[in-house]
Amino acid sequence: MKHLFLISALLATWVTCSQAQQLPQYTQYMFNEYIINPAIAGKEDFFQAKANYRYQWAGITDAPRTYILSLYGPHKTKEMGFGGFVFNDVTGPTSRTGLHLSYSYILKLTEELKLSMALAAGLLQFKIDGTRINMLDVIDPAFQNSVYTDRIPDATFGAYLYSKNYFFGLSAQQLLNNKMLLYSNDDGLNRVKNHFFAYGGYNYEINSDFSLEPSLLLKVMSPVPMQLDITVKSAYKKMVYLGATFRTKDAIGLMIGYNYQNQLYFGYSYDMSITGIKNYNSGTHEFMVAARFNKIKNFDKPLLK
Repeated sequence: MKHLFLISALLATWVTCSQAQQLPQYTQYMFNEYIINPAIAGKEDFFQAKANYRYQWAGITDAPRTYILSLYGPHKTKEMGFGGFVFNDVTGPTSRTGLHLSYSYILKLTEELKLSMALAAGLLQFKIDGTRINMLDVIDPAFQNSVYTDRIPDATFGAYLYSKNYFFGLSAQQLLNNKMLLYSNDDGLNRVKNHFFAYGGYNYEINSDFSLEPSLLLKVMSPVPMQLDITVKSAYKKMVYLGATFRTKDAIGLMIGYNYQNQLYFGYSYDMSITGIKNYNSGTHEFMVAARFNKIKNFDKPLLK
């Protein structure tokens, strides 16, 4: 019984603190849209694999760290796409791990405009590792030697409208709103929350060498206030990328990327907090590596979307 109380108390604290961000935060989402919208799969003419690592609030003990691997691409002959990704989001002794597989179908609305719709299904695992909680030794030593897990099904819907120069996406994540059985109180904190994303942007070709892409991302999760990311990304010869982002009530970010022979991409971003936590950390670092392979169709595009 004492174990259940300790688990509930720890998970309640964890869930309460993460209400504004149950899902991992991403600064370089525009270089890997698939992690926020499965409808991206099939848009390009090749498969691609991407790896992201985010170290949030460096300098704070047990600060959040997020690891992501994704793979997605088109069907060889039909207007559809497939993909999957796995993530591990760790904060101190607690962690969330997710595995999702997706299917997308693409409708050609006009010669220039397409609409992709997708469903993704998967599994979420929540874990509390008692072996990493030293402060509870005197309260219940047995708890320190235990690991507690809970697994629940998950689902995501995505839609993506796009042409050569502009795009607009919608996605709804954690649709099933399932209970986390590790936390027994039925007070709303024991459920994963629905997350809704709406975003769009326009790619402006300044000349044959330079392009500029402003974009907006709106994130909604009741009952917390909406959050808006305002991002501007520039490219030189589709090879060198620079960008900046402003995330309301959170951070300002800078990013840089390099596209090597349209086969490999390397990206880095740095976030500076604009809230009170800025006095206690040295910023947030995010790294990304992407590889393009298995070209399917006959036209060439950069691997970033």
